[in-house]
Amino acid sequence: MTMKTSKTSLIVLLSALGSAGCMDFEGLDGERPMKTHVQDWRSEVVYQLMTDRFANGDYANDYRVVENAPARYHGGDWRGVEEKLDYLDNLGVTALWISPIVKNVETDAGVDGYHGYWTQDFTRLNPHFGDLLSLRRMIDKAHDRGIKVILDIVVNHVGQVFYYDINLNGQPDERVGGTGPLIAPVKPDGTPTSPVSHINEYDPDYDPRGVQAWTSLGEAGPAPVVFAYDPATNHMPPEPAIFQNPRAYNRRGRVWDWKIQEQVELGDFPGGLKDLNTRDPEVRQALIDVFVRWVELTDLDGFRIDTLKHVEHEFWKEFAPAVRQRLAAKGKHNFFMFGESFDGDDKLVGSFTFDDQVDAVFYFPQYYTAIRDVFQQGAATKKIEDLWNQRLGANGNYGTVPQPDGIGVPPNKALVNFLDNHDVGRFLFFKNDKAALNNALLFLFTEDGIPCVYYGTEQGFAGGNDPANREDLWWSGYDQASPDYQWVRRLARIRRSYKALTHGDLKVTWASDRTGNESDAGIFAYERAGGDAGDAYALMVFNTNSAQESATQFGGAGMAVGTPGGTSLVNVLDPNESVSVAGDGTLIVNVPATSGKLFVRAGDLISGL
Repeated sequence: MTMKTSKTSLIVLLSALGSAGCMDFEGLDGERPMKTHVQDWRSEVVYQLMTDRFANGDYANDYRVVENAPARYHGGDWRGVEEKLDYLDNLGVTALWISPIVKNVETDAGVDGYHGYWTQDFTRLNPHFGDLLSLRRMIDKAHDRGIKVILDIVVNHVGQVFYYDINLNGQPDERVGGTGPLIAPVKPDGTPTSPVSHINEYDPDYDPRGVQAWTSLGEAGPAPVVFAYDPATNHMPPEPAIFQNPRAYNRRGRVWDWKIQEQVELGDFPGGLKDLNTRDPEVRQALIDVFVRWVELTDLDGFRIDTLKHVEHEFWKEFAPAVRQRLAAKGKHNFFMFGESFDGDDKLVGSFTFDDQVDAVFYFPQYYTAIRDVFQQGAATKKIEDLWNQRLGANGNYGTVPQPDGIGVPPNKALVNFLDNHDVGRFLFFKNDKAALNNALLFLFTEDGIPCVYYGTEQGFAGGNDPANREDLWWSGYDQASPDYQWVRRLARIRRSYKALTHGDLKVTWASDRTGNESDAGIFAYERAGGDAGDAYALMVFNTNSAQESATQFGGAGMAVGTPGGTSLVNVLDPNESVSVAGDGTLIVNVPATSGKLFVRAGDLISGL
């Protein structure tokens, strides 16, 4: 990205600054009495919204709004969220995941920081979303309805708050280089990867030595850091003060090979997002302090943590316990921290749930394996069983005991499951089939873990990849009578009504490696029973095959279940349908194409769902 600096901008060159002083949350003092608003996170239904795109309740903060431009502010705010709490409550939402709240770089190369991931000041609120009073009021009103609030936070990077002065002229030149020396990028051994005709000074490629300054005589060592002061775009030295010290950043340049872990952890994000040096003790402490402070000021209930895998494990082993202990000392227990690792490597993602790190993760490996491959593309359901086998058990990829002072639930039981989110195209974009979406939602609300619904799914939104998946919800009219809204609402009620679906252990009873016209092609079934659910029992049977009715039967053998022969099971979704377990403990269930069934014991059926 390139950016020209206005004539009125003051460019400040900083080679070194003193350590951070006392953090100033100007006008934002006055801690709230903190409470523990949740007992067991497995019982919750999470709803992810983008504040800027959910509801506009206060037009007084609508500056720089360009509603027809996907990458600009659209006007949503905390007052709007407050006004739509009844909409969320009726839907069955019990936990609300909101966008980052801190002040962002206003705009950069024609793109606004409407999403919240471009921090400029950790100690100030984003004025586009409201003030402290409106944020507190929204959270209080949510708590009044039994809805918890989870804050999205970013510790890996900040916005483009500085530039590299590669040519040592004291200002951020747009281009340097030419046909001269090979100056970047280089391999770890120092040899160049390719000739460089120019370097974008705002976003230079990764260099393991650190971004190098350059003169006509060649490299001149690490490039100085240039902070731009431009109030119009909020390109200003960041706050608190420690983030105005060059040592607060890794300064290696942009990641260009995402398979190299060194680059993933130390490199800048494309787009000029500057990677924080989270190995520095003062930086670590500042990040702990600012985010604990926001909880103290607002009574939040949890963190969703952005870019988890881009920060070293040692940071999380310090950050997570410190947050838990400081909040618990003030009455806030069961504070939930789950992290996003945008990766399908189950072992890598799961590695952050051991040794006093996060309580759980946003379950991207399942998104790729189950949602994309199976429910959207029709792959064999055996892929889901294979993934789950990696999760479960003492040698699984995820922690099997709760984190000390954490939420009291083992990480492998608290994974946050989803069909789509702000980083991937919506389910209906990849598969324009409402039956397939409804089937996947049934899976989401009945599997092990915590379901998370991305805003707009309940209105049938079908936007594509970022930013097309960040639509304005108000265009739906917040229609509570729509079939999509009613289906999500029903599933939330069902989940809340049957303890087996929230607390029962999970056992796969049928998974097929067949995708053709075989009798069980597309079938996937599992039981939820035992564990913390007592004697509660539920059986889910899905047919992900879009071409035919399939059954829990292959080669003459039926599905073995964990409830005695003769047990009568009733389909919660259609109480007129009942089946009986055979004397040998097997059950044959026929399931129409692209649909699912949820069975409970006849005596456990709850009417009216």
